[in-house]
Amino acid sequence: MNDRSWGNRLFDGVNILLLVLVAAVAIIPFIYIISVSFATPQEVLRKGFILFPTTFSLEGYKYIFSSNIIISSLAVTIGLTVVGTVSNLFFTVLMSYPLARRDLDGRKIIMWMLIFTMIFNGGMIPTFLVVKAFGMLDSYASLIVPGLISAFNLIVIMNFFQQLPDGLEESAKIDGCNDLGILFRIVLPLSMPVIATFSLFYAVNHWNSFFNAILYINDAHKWPIQVWLRQIVILAQGGIGDSTQFDETYIAPPPEIIKMAVIVVSTVPILLVYPFLQKHFAKGVLLGSVKG
Repeated sequence: MNDRSWGNRLFDGVNILLLVLVAAVAIIPFIYIISVSFATPQEVLRKGFILFPTTFSLEGYKYIFSSNIIISSLAVTIGLTVVGTVSNLFFTVLMSYPLARRDLDGRKIIMWMLIFTMIFNGGMIPTFLVVKAFGMLDSYASLIVPGLISAFNLIVIMNFFQQLPDGLEESAKIDGCNDLGILFRIVLPLSMPVIATFSLFYAVNHWNSFFNAILYINDAHKWPIQVWLRQIVILAQGGIGDSTQFDETYIAPPPEIIKMAVIVVSTVPILLVYPFLQKHFAKGVLLGSVKG
């Protein structure tokens, strides 16, 4: 026998309806993007708004991958994402671990310097001049080194390290373990949630980055895929772009199909990484954001 009142049932019904509407608002744009990217040019021109294409077509993807430069740029982006993420985590952890110790000499000065960089930024032109002065123009180092450590990420990881029991380090020192041994053998294995979380943050940042490549990379063969996808969208809209890398005999589909296919190509690879880190994601953000 269900003893719930009609008021509770009405409340639950309204909540379910609102959640369904919110979910629909969030999901429908994704369905639209994927559907248009697989629709035929005739159907897109005829209907405009498509949720389920009647005929599937790969015209948009054929146009995007009609040049070998896309494959090479995808390899560049994957390499930058992997190397950049590993470098970011390595240096962020190496800096955040000693700062987590309150007895570190000069800790307050270093912390104020970090906080200063979060509030004030040198700007695009000074950063370009620094990159040029260090001889990093037209090299992949210009896409990794300037953003090697995120002050915000460092502070969150540092707060997470401060929550670990002091007894763990003391026991390791008694067993003859040095500071690096404590970090890599004890602290990091216990910090997988926060490490996985910021691995995803850094990876997404590297994968989506294109503006720095436009500023610092002059050789088009070194461009990451995001820059080339941007070029494709510009060409599809009749703007100014480099069309020499694409097959001129191939008839381009409507701009709407190309734009949606570009979104899918640039988004799906990084989305595939998320399921492997999802179990650590929420826990890592919460643990590192509150000081114990």
